[in-house]
Amino acid sequence: MPRRGERPATAAPGPGPSPRPCDAPGCAAAGEFRAPRSRSRLNDYLWFCLPHVREYNSAWDYYKGMDAAEIENHLRLDAGWQRPTWPLGRLGGHRRFDPEMLRDPLGLLRGGGRRRERGAGSGGAEAPPELRAALDVLGLGWPLDPSALRARYKELVKRYHPDANGGDRQAEERLKDVNRAYSLLRTRLGAPRAGAAAAAPPP
Repeated sequence: MPRRGERPATAAPGPGPSPRPCDAPGCAAAGEFRAPRSRSRLNDYLWFCLPHVREYNSAWDYYKGMDAAEIENHLRLDAGWQRPTWPLGRLGGHRRFDPEMLRDPLGLLRGGGRRRERGAGSGGAEAPPELRAALDVLGLGWPLDPSALRARYKELVKRYHPDANGGDRQAEERLKDVNRAYSLLRTRLGAPRAGAAAAAPPP
């Protein structure tokens, strides 16, 4: 038992693993520094001593054997992290762009607030909460005139009619939203039906 103030004796550490030899031909030094074997095997390494890794690095040329066109193409691939890219608008460019996709019913992108602008032009009247979503779908303000409701409904039906959009499912879903919103507002206002507007042919 060790006395007070004395450190306990510890076993001497065993011999460590033998160092990796340098991969330079004829070199007996330890290979402590790694370097990639080639451009196509960047994660496969050679191990060198310090003088030989410096020599290897000074002679390293990543683009060795590539012509100017191949080097240019390789640099372009590196700009996109070696992932495929396409010209802007190439994918999905065959579909018609719907301006309603950029509609901002709450006016969040304009800073002023759409409802506030509506109220300013209509004596500050606020739409009933249960009608606000329907008004946003049709893009109408409050108070609402029945004739304006019918006119807007006919306009949107023509815009989103399946015949006018080549059977596009997104336009079909949008038309369903328009029909539901119109039905709710028409019932609330007691406005007459818009006739055959829902079946109106495309312009």
